Amino acid sequence: MQEHCSGPGLSEATGVLLVNLGTPQAPTPSDLRAYLKEFLSDPRVVEKPRWLWLPVLHGIILNVRPSRSAKLYRKVWTDAGPPLLRSTASLATKMSECLKHSGDSILVAIGMRYGRPTIRDGLLKLLDNGCRKLVVLPLYPQYSATTTASTMDALGDALKGCRDIPDLNFISRYYDHPDYIETVASSIESYWEEHGRPERLLCSFHGIPERYARAGDPYPEECRITVARLRERLGMSEEALLIGFQSRFGREPWVGPHTDELLQELGRQHVGRVDVVCPGFAVDCLETLEEIAMENRQLFLDAGGSSFHYIPALNDRDEHVLMLCSILRSRGHLFS
Repeated sequence: MQEHCSGPGLSEATGVLLVNLGTPQAPTPSDLRAYLKEFLSDPRVVEKPRWLWLPVLHGIILNVRPSRSAKLYRKVWTDAGPPLLRSTASLATKMSECLKHSGDSILVAIGMRYGRPTIRDGLLKLLDNGCRKLVVLPLYPQYSATTTASTMDALGDALKGCRDIPDLNFISRYYDHPDYIETVASSIESYWEEHGRPERLLCSFHGIPERYARAGDPYPEECRITVARLRERLGMSEEALLIGFQSRFGREPWVGPHTDELLQELGRQHVGRVDVVCPGFAVDCLETLEEIAMENRQLFLDAGGSSFHYIPALNDRDEHVLMLCSILRSRGHLFS
């Protein structure tokens, strides 16, 4: 039976759904197993035949990886919960206040591609409050089928039960938007004003298999364009501002150069100080707080480097809020 998928409220209200990757509910092996099962079962994430992949996933990976991942999550978990969920929720709250100043009736909710609150949860929250116009903003500046397209898949699934589909606008990327480049560059400069400048700045992005890029995924090229724009804005050379890709998984070749290998090589070259920033992550999460700020930091120092700094993600900073609101307005996504 199809649902109405709407509720009482302002019929002209616009709903903004912020989407992020997601997080386990707790840093325990059982919660990690549920989270990884959902994540790694997504055919957008692992593009292998189901008959080949699912036995490996259920027979090996889900019996081994949850315990290890739980230990990593415990390193970054706080009394307020997982950093990714906390920062995304705070970002949504601040964006709601920012958008209210425009004079329009705009509500903001969050949805996670994996875990809770789900994309369906966020949609229903907006629809139940009478939003008949929806803007979906995945917090992935650079488009990839593994993230952005997967979000669209989940969005379609969530709307399947709705009889009366609302007007819908979907923001697929903002990797070269001037406000995005300026905000990231300004956050880097603000960090340097307080901590001094490094000898090298490394922009690290989550990687994807080379096979995905060869098949047409534009993600690596959009990451490179983001870095080129940042070099221009910061006035840095290719030697001074580097690009790397992190978080490899499995045995097949992934897009490079690889962040961990770059940092080890810089350490062997006895580079005094390296700063790492992760422009593809809107808010801090396991991949930035543990993989970069802890694990990769140690790789650099053990290889001979002297000083390592991780520059935090934009998180719920006011500049990030204003930037996202500006992107919504400048592209006409608020139906103004």
